[in-house]
Amino acid sequence: MFSVVFPGQGSQIVGMAKEFHDNFNYVKDYFVEADDLLQKNLSNIILEGPTQKLNETENTQPAIFLVSYSIFNVIERETNFKIKKAKFFAGHSLGEYSALCCANSLSFQKTIELLKFRGKAMQDAVPQGEGGMLAILGSKIEEINYLIKENKEKFKCYIANDNSIGQVVVSGSNKSLDDFSLQLSKNKIKFIKLPVSAPFHCPLMKKATNEMTDKIMEAKFHSPSIDIVSNVTAEPHNNSDEIKRLLVEQIEKPVRWRESVNNMIESGVEHFIEIGPGKVLSGLIKRINRNVKVNQVNNLKEVYNLINA
Repeated sequence: MFSVVFPGQGSQIVGMAKEFHDNFNYVKDYFVEADDLLQKNLSNIILEGPTQKLNETENTQPAIFLVSYSIFNVIERETNFKIKKAKFFAGHSLGEYSALCCANSLSFQKTIELLKFRGKAMQDAVPQGEGGMLAILGSKIEEINYLIKENKEKFKCYIANDNSIGQVVVSGSNKSLDDFSLQLSKNKIKFIKLPVSAPFHCPLMKKATNEMTDKIMEAKFHSPSIDIVSNVTAEPHNNSDEIKRLLVEQIEKPVRWRESVNNMIESGVEHFIEIGPGKVLSGLIKRINRNVKVNQVNNLKEVYNLINA
């Protein structure tokens, strides 16, 4: 039994999906359609850069979706692998939109439109340079939660991602993150400041939630053909109204990735297939449970390797 997972922000790299774009005309068509919908040359940013432009949140989000969607369709059209026989689909943050589109809950056009708006709303929710994120390494989430609560009078930080055993991401204002960094150093806890321009998945995203609510609620969603494991609940869902509500909540709520993976494994999943740029999720899944099988698919060789997976 297998699940398909889709990556989120941070997996992007200039040149991603070039092999697919150059070899399949229908992938070229997806890129052209995305450019038309966005009214910008996203194709060029993906294939040629520059990196700085690709890393702008309003470009990154539709770009990663476009790459995941393209690879997913190549698997469906060019191999005999029954990718839609998956037990679950799941995505990390914006990857949840890729999962919903590939499970026929959202149209390609609507997904691009929502991610364009989501990327801009999240980028603009906090003034540039006033918020960020820290990846904390080697500590349990309970320990980080305790430190945050113990020091709530000194600074306000929030758990943004529970990624795997020993990897928790925290969001906050830059001042709060600086103060929290001192506390972490005192406790000999390792951390890395992430190269992001906003404090995602925390209450500082309130403005983005307000802007996205109507957009999501007005969009046409269908019940997905495969259950989607939500970032917010770490549980599978297939009711379109519930999925909409959870996508709104997701903007400010932490991504419960470790729990999502564990719950899929407890439901019988033994094999995970990551579709999209990079291999971030594959690494996290292996940290969560070394006994499961993991395939990442972001080039043509890996597509054809799936046949023997």
